[in-house]
Amino acid sequence: MGAMSVLRNVKRVGYGAMQLAGPGVFGPPADPDAAVAVLRRAVELGVDHIDTSDYYGPYVVNELIARALRPYPADLVIVTKIGARRDDTGNWLPALAPAELRSAVHDNLTRLGVERLDVVNLRVMDESPLEESFAVLAALREEGLVGELGISNVTLPQLEKAREVAPVSCVQNHYNVTERGDDALVDRTNELGIAYVPFFPLGGFQPIQAEVLHTVASRHGATDRQVALAWLLARSPNILLIPGTKTLAHLEQNLAVADIDLTAEDIAELDAIAG
Repeated sequence: MGAMSVLRNVKRVGYGAMQLAGPGVFGPPADPDAAVAVLRRAVELGVDHIDTSDYYGPYVVNELIARALRPYPADLVIVTKIGARRDDTGNWLPALAPAELRSAVHDNLTRLGVERLDVVNLRVMDESPLEESFAVLAALREEGLVGELGISNVTLPQLEKAREVAPVSCVQNHYNVTERGDDALVDRTNELGIAYVPFFPLGGFQPIQAEVLHTVASRHGATDRQVALAWLLARSPNILLIPGTKTLAHLEQNLAVADIDLTAEDIAELDAIAG
């Protein structure tokens, strides 16, 4: 098991900070004070796992996290990711050269105001070999700048290749109740004791629309998005959630999903969405 240490102990519902940047995850938010309030409230409500990246904004989100939460609570795990950059108009470009990866780790350290990053995900832009890039991260871990390593946007063969280089603590991929292409990877990471962290758990920029979500939600006095998140928690015990929001109301709704107990009937109906 060994690989999942810091993430094995966090609560299963964390907070994804991507939405705190401006539109298109670019530039500052319209109301930085509101973003700070959401971050502080998340921690007050018990969130102990925040997902971020220095290329959200870029830089904006990490600066907001530092402003809101430093000095950080002792139990707070901050997970960041590297491997991409933004151009002047907000396009997402790969940044996987060794010098770019090293620079990105140092930039995250500086902006978050920490001496070591708890977990760093390598964001892969395609199915090309990731061993060289992952080896750079492994070296930074040996230097003590990074605690644990993860990978994002990867296939099952890429996971196995990464594990030959260094222990993998988490996989962050696109997965939700309607997007089930990673079923085998969810099961494999569970076998290995690796956290699986779905991005776009609610469908991303096009929220999931499915009548069955309404049906199940009405049984539980919940919202559609709460049911979509609860399904992920029920899907596999190694799944950790990082739903993002700019509003306090959605934050509280997202954190309440851990209390929704879906029945076998609910799960069967939800499973059939992707059928």
